[in-house]
Amino acid sequence: MAEAKVEATGTPVRRGLTRLAAPSDDKIYTWPHLVRAEFLCTLLVIAFMLVWSLLVDAPLEEPAAPTRTPNPSKAPWYFLGLQEILVYFDPWHAGVVAPSFIIVGLMVLPFIDINPKGNGYYTYSERKYEIQTFFLGFHVLWISLIIVGTFLRGPGWNWFWPWEPWDTHKVVAMTGIDLPYQLGIRSYWAQAAFGLVATAAYFAIGTVAMYMWVVKKKGVEFMERWGMARFGLTSFLFLNMLAIVIKMALRLGFNTKYIMATPWINI
Repeated sequence: MAEAKVEATGTPVRRGLTRLAAPSDDKIYTWPHLVRAEFLCTLLVIAFMLVWSLLVDAPLEEPAAPTRTPNPSKAPWYFLGLQEILVYFDPWHAGVVAPSFIIVGLMVLPFIDINPKGNGYYTYSERKYEIQTFFLGFHVLWISLIIVGTFLRGPGWNWFWPWEPWDTHKVVAMTGIDLPYQLGIRSYWAQAAFGLVATAAYFAIGTVAMYMWVVKKKGVEFMERWGMARFGLTSFLFLNMLAIVIKMALRLGFNTKYIMATPWINI
């Protein structure tokens, strides 16, 4: 490659030829390197599953009988998370709102994530908050709910620890108690108002806390580049995800049913 030098007149003058070393390249082609490794992993997994299926009997039960339903009646494992959520939330929230938030959250990820680092490769140091959020949402929430529904829910959908026998006559509280009633509020409209204020305060305080945390960690300049629309959407989705954990703790620890209870909507 020829090296050029600019004289005082501005005219480039060619001197000698200088051989420049090519920059180091640590990239590899998808084909055949990556595809070959993935194909080998696929063969190993298929071989493992084949041997496992020959050595372990499938947990099949007798043919379904309309007059004799099993107790408990469980959905397929990939739907057990939704079935477990029904314990903690109103059916419209557990069956419609929460799954919709999951789908919408996945759809808006390209819009709210402006971090250019880590695209096409994997590194925890550059995308630790994204990885931690995914770990909380998928492993802590979704996978944990599937495990609970599979191993800890017995007859009557009651909670049984692994060392407890599945007693069909286990005595448990039939219904939960709304949080305002637990706090001594007996008036119907006072309960509804308390629930509304508590829900609004949770999102308001949570949004302010998240804003202060982002500014402290990333700075004001990052918040300006991110924009309030992206931040507001991220805060709303994250607080809803965190609210599932809080509601599960209230239900399991204090038998709390709803935070806000009205004839039209329960939260």
